[in-house]
Amino acid sequence: MVVGGTRGIGLAVAELLAAQGAGVVVNGRDSSAVTAAAEAISGVAHAGSPADPAVADALVDTCVAEFGRIDILVNCAGTAEPAGSSILNVSSTEFHDLLDAHLGTVFETCRAAAPKMVAQGGGAIVNTSSFAFLGDYGGSGYPAGKGAVNGLTLAIAAELKEHGVRANVVCPGARTRLSTGSDYEQHIADLNRRGLLDDVSMQGALDAAPPEYVAPTYGYLVSDQAKDVTGRIFIAAGGFIGEFARPSTGFIGYRDHHSAPPWSVDELHGLISGASGT
Repeated sequence: MVVGGTRGIGLAVAELLAAQGAGVVVNGRDSSAVTAAAEAISGVAHAGSPADPAVADALVDTCVAEFGRIDILVNCAGTAEPAGSSILNVSSTEFHDLLDAHLGTVFETCRAAAPKMVAQGGGAIVNTSSFAFLGDYGGSGYPAGKGAVNGLTLAIAAELKEHGVRANVVCPGARTRLSTGSDYEQHIADLNRRGLLDDVSMQGALDAAPPEYVAPTYGYLVSDQAKDVTGRIFIAAGGFIGEFARPSTGFIGYRDHHSAPPWSVDELHGLISGASGT
């Protein structure tokens, strides 16, 4: 099941999986685009927004009805943050719509698919995040949604590992409708001017490879070759494959609360400013 499979990365993934012999259910909000994409790969079309629980349930049921089981769930749906949006001007409605499009879609499809995968003894989930979760690309709802997708996927991976269900994240870098056009180019240039993006990152954002360069990472992660790979956040950007290391606790200071008072503000300043090198 490929959510957001009508264009860009999602379509490239759907095409790759179909070429490898998988039966694919293609989903998107535009029914005509869903039909066209499904016909092109001899797949099954199911239109609608999976952020709606009923649509997510129906999607999974369609996959099981058509193919007997659901082995693969790939989430590639997404929408861009409004131009110029930041915490200074985003509306509550815009913020929640962005969370719904990213986190809501991932949650509902995983919620619907996971019990089926557990019951059949295995499955693979790959969710799409973004470098934007680091905050370097600005915005509010988009980075918040993508960061939440990371956390949710890691939790799913930990919880379902004993059941043979794997879950990973891909942060792709590819030229799609969300990363082209004058507005996008101006946004990237402004981030560079403000010191949020370095020159290398700016060049990479403006000269991204086609989606076909990203799709194989998804294909690998849902394959049997990746049977031991779960709970990881990968980067796939053109010829570059990388991984975001799992955060770990760094030591700043310690005192035993049984025998010492709480840290004072001045003590904390000394510890934290010294640890940050400022």
